[in-house]
Amino acid sequence: MDGLLSLAAYVKVFVAMIVIVNPIGIVPVFVAMTANQTDAQRHNIARIAAITVGVVLLVSVVAGEKVLELFGISMAAFKVGGAILILLNAVAMMQAMPARDKQTPEEAREAEDKASIAVVPLGLPLLAGPGAMSTILIYASEKKAVPHMLAVCVVVIAVALAVWLALRIASRIGDKMSTTTLNVGTRIMGLLLAALAVEIFSSGIVELIPALGKPDVFRYGQ
Repeated sequence: MDGLLSLAAYVKVFVAMIVIVNPIGIVPVFVAMTANQTDAQRHNIARIAAITVGVVLLVSVVAGEKVLELFGISMAAFKVGGAILILLNAVAMMQAMPARDKQTPEEAREAEDKASIAVVPLGLPLLAGPGAMSTILIYASEKKAVPHMLAVCVVVIAVALAVWLALRIASRIGDKMSTTTLNVGTRIMGLLLAALAVEIFSSGIVELIPALGKPDVFRYGQ
């Protein structure tokens, strides 16, 4: 259909967003933060966190490019910068460490004292962090057509539902997930995320320096 990418492309966007949002990886954090909550309270927190993820990413899709234009930032430059940020996230995941762009140790300690943690820090920035916002904005900019934007919005809603489902069953699967299992899964997702970052970086750098896209640019004497 005109104005849309292929179905495989949108599946790729969904997988990429699941990897970078990492709802399964946040399960132990969610369980620890809601240890003193009732089941009803945990379900409410899960719902609000998922809504927060959806709203933040939808705003990024709809208004993100306009914000870049306001500051005079080209999409090519944003791709390069966003790819570097995503790569930093990937490196942290491959080391089984939380990325500091999502939450600093000081913010983590402050979160322990908050009465409500659904919006901050769970929804933003632990789930819908700068890396996730950058990624969805980059994919949304692939086409200017309304059908494409709507399709990306559907992907965002699907990601938010995945977050809700993961947090909803967190208390049941949290105790069954060993640290080793979680770390192995996190490292695998980090590797996938690194590949995604390289792909976005190469796309952005070729747009900034078109000569790099010519196959004979590095040939001697050319």
